[in-house]
Amino acid sequence: MRRMVLNAALGRTTRARRDPERALANWRTSAEEIAAAADIEPDTDDNAFSAELGFLLQCLARVPDLTPVGWNLRLEDAELRYENRLRVKWIHANNPLVAAEPVDRPVFIVGLPRTATALVHRLLSRTEGHRGPLLWELQRTGLDHDPLSADRAREAVARRSEALRRLSPAYDSIQPVHAEQPGESSAVMWRTYLPLACAPMQEYRTWLEQTDPIDDYTYLRQVLQVLQYGRPRKRWILRFPGHVAHLDVIRQVFPQASFVWMHRDPATALASFCSLAEALTTLHCKAIDPKWIGRTWLGILADAIARGRKHRRALPESAVVDVSYHRLVSDPHRFVPQVYERLGAAWAYEDQAGLNDLIGPAGRESAHQYSLERYGLSAGEVEAAFDDALEVLPADRVRVDREVVGLPGVPAVVAAERGRPGLVGPAGHVDVRVGAVGERVRRVVRLRIAVHVEAVVHRGVARVVGVDERHAQHHVQIGL
Repeated sequence: MRRMVLNAALGRTTRARRDPERALANWRTSAEEIAAAADIEPDTDDNAFSAELGFLLQCLARVPDLTPVGWNLRLEDAELRYENRLRVKWIHANNPLVAAEPVDRPVFIVGLPRTATALVHRLLSRTEGHRGPLLWELQRTGLDHDPLSADRAREAVARRSEALRRLSPAYDSIQPVHAEQPGESSAVMWRTYLPLACAPMQEYRTWLEQTDPIDDYTYLRQVLQVLQYGRPRKRWILRFPGHVAHLDVIRQVFPQASFVWMHRDPATALASFCSLAEALTTLHCKAIDPKWIGRTWLGILADAIARGRKHRRALPESAVVDVSYHRLVSDPHRFVPQVYERLGAAWAYEDQAGLNDLIGPAGRESAHQYSLERYGLSAGEVEAAFDDALEVLPADRVRVDREVVGLPGVPAVVAAERGRPGLVGPAGHVDVRVGAVGERVRRVVRLRIAVHVEAVVHRGVARVVGVDERHAQHHVQIGL
């Protein structure tokens, strides 16, 4: 009801949402006003940034059933992004030492959406010596010299987050957004797929697939330098599932970057994310097509993972830490310290003591309900899409080097016979088909014990990262 009343009230004042040319003209006027208030002259890169935001608004204006609320939210978002960019530019221009701040050994949390990336972000960020940028810091970046200004910035972002919760309780119940919790890097990055969760914009998607994201990551580094200047230097913990498609660019801008790659059954993760996208689309569009949501996000996410697998091949094995969603939430006290060890981070008593408080609510299944069928998809379709990039390796190039754990009463061990990798257990060994780096190891048959085993492959070595009995089937699937 609140959204309906607000749409009615905003209707007359947001007519530009129906006219792409008028929308662009209005945006250019707003951008000029923002630049005038910023006390700094925009350069070529800033103008290109503004032009790309204007292009996005034009794409939105071409959506026939865009709501006044949706238009107002996207316009305000564009204004805040441009204001923040010019603020960061002004700080760098007036404080030359900011650009000399090193961003050492940052950790990027990547993978599919809905794989507990936010939970891992909070876990790693709270550790001594680590820092996750808070949402309000990313949206209203500033130096730590004026507590009053910081308080105003924090309160402004908190008000906006609260308004979003009121407008879309469904969205908030799936993915809560809080000003004083670590935020996604997408809060400062503008060339991302997230606007497609608001409305169907094929023109924007085509443009996005042809753009180079390096400017996004250069700007992200500039933001982190501002946040770090004059404060104790800590290891940055950064999160955005979409980072997975740009591992190569990230290492170009952040040569010492490490990655925590979250793994979960793609069918489950995709269904959950589609329900999140539906909640966001409902806020922006009067008419919703769940099947369009399913088709769109199956293509986008499968492509992102395929790109990540490709770029991962060029990385040293130590640069990527694979984390199973199911292991993380089922036995965090066992597996979270292992993540810290792989990252070269200390696991302290304070981390252990606070783990239950942090992981308890987040690790339990919520009332969030979703299914692939609503979005016109089947599990087989999803599996096929994520296997498009499958590269089958000869059996003699593959070995499996980890025991399978988490099978009560089942002494199953992942092993490799000569030229014949397989799963050894009470029912004997079976064949597996092995994919490329980070790819699925799938189609394990003839094993009577039905489990779901998660594994990754790096340079011909399949490493088990999780076992989930809840996904039991008549045949075993080893996969991500």
